Amino acid sequence: MPPIFAIILAIVSAAAAGLVGAFALMKRTILAGDVMSHIAIPGLGLAVLWQINPIAGGGLTLFAGILLIWHLQEKTELSAEAAIGVIFASSVALGALLIHSDESLIDALFGGFGALTTPEFVLGVAVSIFIVVMLSVLRNRLIISLFSPELASSAGINVNAVNLWFLFLFGLAILASLRFLGALLVGSLIIIPASAARQLTHSLGNFLATSALLSVAAMLIGFGFAHAYGLALGPTVVVAAAAIFVLSLLKKKK
Repeated sequence: MPPIFAIILAIVSAAAAGLVGAFALMKRTILAGDVMSHIAIPGLGLAVLWQINPIAGGGLTLFAGILLIWHLQEKTELSAEAAIGVIFASSVALGALLIHSDESLIDALFGGFGALTTPEFVLGVAVSIFIVVMLSVLRNRLIISLFSPELASSAGINVNAVNLWFLFLFGLAILASLRFLGALLVGSLIIIPASAARQLTHSLGNFLATSALLSVAAMLIGFGFAHAYGLALGPTVVVAAAAIFVLSLLKKKK
């Protein structure tokens, strides 16, 4: 497909990642984005072995891991961080065993996976739009569940279901940007723009919008520099996001 379609997909997936990152920051699970993205590594390894689409393989283990994390949270006394940590360590070890080719390992960790196909483009855009729509639908329930699970339960909100939905959307956001950034760096597009947006804004609406916009800005700047100077896209996008965060620190909080 023409490069413009890759840029369009990068924009919508970055916007979705920025919104997910904003809610993750409010839920104090922002670092989970970096950890959860590594759960895709075994699936990428299996995809290489079975010669199937790497994104499909990564998505398979990512969502299996998400369901396992949710189950561990609900059925044991493990915190979300502990549950994610257990799955993270196991996934990285298994992925290292499955991926033997240096070239495949670079793609898995830093993005690439060849040229963008039409089905990938259509699916990626649809997934990103779905994330934005569902976050809009779940917005109030997520916020109430975040600040007072007891109040949410008394209001008839199924907190467990809301948490599962958020984990699912989290996983979709990772999957949507996986081909551009790889499993090692994709979490950065969730972590860094949201952190910068929190530094720059004071209201919830502005925070959500700014997080999405900064994520898109980092992706576009990364695309521009990577194309102009022949740089790897994933690391360039993350460096651009980091630069935006550093600039955000120049604003004094009121």
